[in-house]
Amino acid sequence: MSGRVLVAGIGNVFLGDDGFGVEVVRRLGSGTASSGLPDGVDVVDYGIRGVHLAYDLLDDPPDTLVLVDAVPLDGPPGTLAVLEVPDRTAGDGPVPAVDGHGLHPDAVLRLLRGLGGSVRRVLVVGCAPAAVDPGMALSAPVAAAVDGAVRLVREVAGRAAEEARVPAG
Repeated sequence: MSGRVLVAGIGNVFLGDDGFGVEVVRRLGSGTASSGLPDGVDVVDYGIRGVHLAYDLLDDPPDTLVLVDAVPLDGPPGTLAVLEVPDRTAGDGPVPAVDGHGLHPDAVLRLLRGLGGSVRRVLVVGCAPAAVDPGMALSAPVAAAVDGAVRLVREVAGRAAEEARVPAG
């Protein structure tokens, strides 16, 4: 294992809090080893380009994929959580119809599996949204959670890169 980690910000900036993942990776900075992240951690804003993400994962799968997204969670808007996508469900189900502007994370993973690819480990740094209505601004509670999410992504991605470099056994 290389220890490579891909942090993928996803969401639609035109739908309020759905742009959470995009804002978090914008603050981290796109590229390699951005903003205090160790070598081997790449940060990419995929936005609504789910098909692009699936093909990037197919071409060069990381050891760990960290998706940053607005997700329904228990708790009030702005609640943060780290979720691990169990391998048995990562991408199960039929391959979705390809819509270059509308694949949600589960559909991206199903498309990847349908194309013959996989990712060893998938984590989600999620934030409970207040609203995903048309508009280009995050709600107050989600905007207030962005700095905490940036710190959480740094921690999760750094730990994942370190764990992936340690030989099994």
